[in-house]
Amino acid sequence: MAIFGKLAYDAGVSPGALLLVRFTLAAMLLGVLLLVRPGLRRAEPDQHQSEAPGRPAMTRGRLLATAIGLGAIGYATQASLFFSSLELMDASLLALILYTYPVLVTVGAVLLGRDRLTPRRGAALVAASGGTLLVLLGAGGVSFHPLGALLAFAAAITYTIYILVADTVVHRLAPVVLSALVMAGAAGSLGGRALFTGGVDLDFGAWGWFWLACIAVVSTVVAMLAFFAGLKRTGPSTAAILSTFEPVVTAALATLILGETLTPVQLAGGALVLASVAVLQLRPTRTRTETQLLGVPDSSDPRSPRLEPAHDGSTEPTAVAR
Repeated sequence: MAIFGKLAYDAGVSPGALLLVRFTLAAMLLGVLLLVRPGLRRAEPDQHQSEAPGRPAMTRGRLLATAIGLGAIGYATQASLFFSSLELMDASLLALILYTYPVLVTVGAVLLGRDRLTPRRGAALVAASGGTLLVLLGAGGVSFHPLGALLAFAAAITYTIYILVADTVVHRLAPVVLSALVMAGAAGSLGGRALFTGGVDLDFGAWGWFWLACIAVVSTVVAMLAFFAGLKRTGPSTAAILSTFEPVVTAALATLILGETLTPVQLAGGALVLASVAVLQLRPTRTRTETQLLGVPDSSDPRSPRLEPAHDGSTEPTAVAR
């Protein structure tokens, strides 16, 4: 999105117009997709995950309100804080402050009882954070602006809350439905703000609309669907750590498309981020397969049922959650 955003700015698109068109177009695309493919409206049953520790039970109305609020409050606020900070400080330092959110998400998920800080996950978090730091600081000198830094950290906190709240509904709604509700909420919130502030300037050329379409389709619809699908399968901590791959991709695309040069420090940082992804994918396959065949819960999963002593002295899995 950073690459498409720069190209859109060069075509005369303002930040306000970018945000409003991005979310409105994304909401429309997802709505059409749901009309064409009704089967996408059905969520896969995941009762065990939805009622895991730290995820409260929800009525249908509260579930829909939470999904819309994710966009209207969470996503819209995070995006607004991000672009406000970008007007005051360098993008590299902004991204460095923003990418404190994987640490915040991991700590929050552990405190809420949704994840466990295993040695493997801790090593991946350190590697990803250190790699992101090298990628961004390797770009050279940056300018510091106190208000800009405060806005950037506020964006990180907002995104942390967004991910943790999304984790409470992602197991209860189909990914396309959840994404459509989030996009509609964000579009409605930004549209209302535009009405009260005099509107946004949509008088730009065809190239501006083309880059906005790229942002809406590639960086919003596809990215949102993939993120929610991954969040459902990995949990908030792993999803946040894997998201640190984003600035590495941005730096590589900036080199290929915008002619920016990757320094050796940035290459080393990219290697660390890739290493964190590899660490997260390493699993004791044989041990896990054997325990599943024996019917014994995976002790590394905080949502697995624990073993309780039976009357005959053996241990059997119970329905009591950790």
